[in-house]
Amino acid sequence: MIPAVSALSSGLASALASGSAPAPSAGDEKVAPARRRGRAASANASGRYEPLARVDLDDGWGSLEQLPPFVTHVAHEKPKKIITRNDSPDIAFDRSINPYRGCEHGCVYCFARPTHAYLGLSPGLDFESRLFVKDNAAEVLRREFSSPNYQPKTIAIGTNTDPYQPIEREHGVMRSILEVLAEANHPVAIVTKSALVLRDLDILGSMAAKGLAKVALSVTTLDRQLARAMEPRASTPQRRLEAIEKLNAAGVPAAVMVAPVIPGVNDHEIETILTRAHALGASEAFYILLRLPLETQDIFFNWLLENFPDKYRKVMALLRSTREGKIYDASWGKRMTGTGPYAWMIGRRFELACEKIGFGKQKTKLRTDLFTRPAGGGVQLSLF
Repeated sequence: MIPAVSALSSGLASALASGSAPAPSAGDEKVAPARRRGRAASANASGRYEPLARVDLDDGWGSLEQLPPFVTHVAHEKPKKIITRNDSPDIAFDRSINPYRGCEHGCVYCFARPTHAYLGLSPGLDFESRLFVKDNAAEVLRREFSSPNYQPKTIAIGTNTDPYQPIEREHGVMRSILEVLAEANHPVAIVTKSALVLRDLDILGSMAAKGLAKVALSVTTLDRQLARAMEPRASTPQRRLEAIEKLNAAGVPAAVMVAPVIPGVNDHEIETILTRAHALGASEAFYILLRLPLETQDIFFNWLLENFPDKYRKVMALLRSTREGKIYDASWGKRMTGTGPYAWMIGRRFELACEKIGFGKQKTKLRTDLFTRPAGGGVQLSLF
């Protein structure tokens, strides 16, 4: 492989010349398509905390052609705590659980990608292919529930990486967590892009009957080709819609998330996605504007240039218009919806479509009064 600057596509070169594209960062060299087949990221730049940047260079002997393709590697960890707390004022939950680190779905826009840098890994291809399983998650959760100081509130799962990504079929960490939640009558709200959630209908159905569970399916696009390029290992859009239908039929409140809305790429599909999801029983609807923190920016820009070079300038201009001229603004109250006329228009279109289609404004509230503290659970018992 050759350095990024000399390997730029004509689209990127043109964009750079016009000043509309950011300059490629060090270590942003692309990986040959044959090695990253089925992945969304095109590069595997070193993490931002690494003292050295790894660069693959073709020395003329063609040795890079002999490198193996990226395959999924799974490592195991045993955390001491499993419930993550937050005090963000612009999200509806104060605690969450992430059964896995990294996500094989490989969504190119995923705002969780930069977290892989904390592990000394790349937010690029490493995020999609080097995954970590929290094997003892259920055991630790039961122990945390057993604490006399624990007070129940809805736990969100799937807010960082998808709990139903492909490796869940083998490791079953999410199902073991659900079993503990059901045992303790603890409320849970799940977000996923995978129809694998239907595997757990037996648990979710019984929890929903008590007002303890709800699920949101993220439907970014109805275009199979776009979904394949943007979310290569997530369930197809049709299967996600079918999951909404089957969840609701089983009594599990299922919502649709039009997320992320990418200006100039999928924003024209807002009304169509909402209409299809509502027809299949979706009870609520939400949207989030594209968020590109840290390394996610370069990953998304490279993807856009590779797949839609003719749209690059338009998307960049629209994106900047929603972030006060910046690529991203992490300020509370702005990061989810953006600002400016175009962001305002997206929000109004979404609201009007929900009203016209018939989505109710009342949100499903889960119960906390049924919580039963697990007996023992690893907490030292009193001697008296």
